[in-house]
Amino acid sequence: MSDPDILFRLAETIEARKQSDPHASYVAKLLHDGRDKILKKIAEESAEVLLASKDGDSTHVVRETADLWFHCLVLLAHHNLKLGDVLDELRRREGVSGIDEKAARKAGLADNGIGRMNQDK
Repeated sequence: MSDPDILFRLAETIEARKQSDPHASYVAKLLHDGRDKILKKIAEESAEVLLASKDGDSTHVVRETADLWFHCLVLLAHHNLKLGDVLDELRRREGVSGIDEKAARKAGLADNGIGRMNQDK
């Protein structure tokens, strides 16, 4: 049976490891090595999820997705963000068509000039 609280417990553990010795804790080492190291791990894990899916290996997809989520939680901790911040964003999007939500984001980017900046490329 699944335990949805596992993500919160994992996020709390990651937060606690911020203060750990980078030589004794994988999480502390990732955080100590900085954002680029964490991003590299997320890219690697994302690729592994894609490959597992292409191979049709459901067990491997689950395992690699767990690795990806873990490293995303480390990235949130790096930015001093919480799992609740992501859950709040998902709640905000709940019941909104993906097409409508994406259009609203694009409109927001255009309003602050970022959309225009990307169009110039």
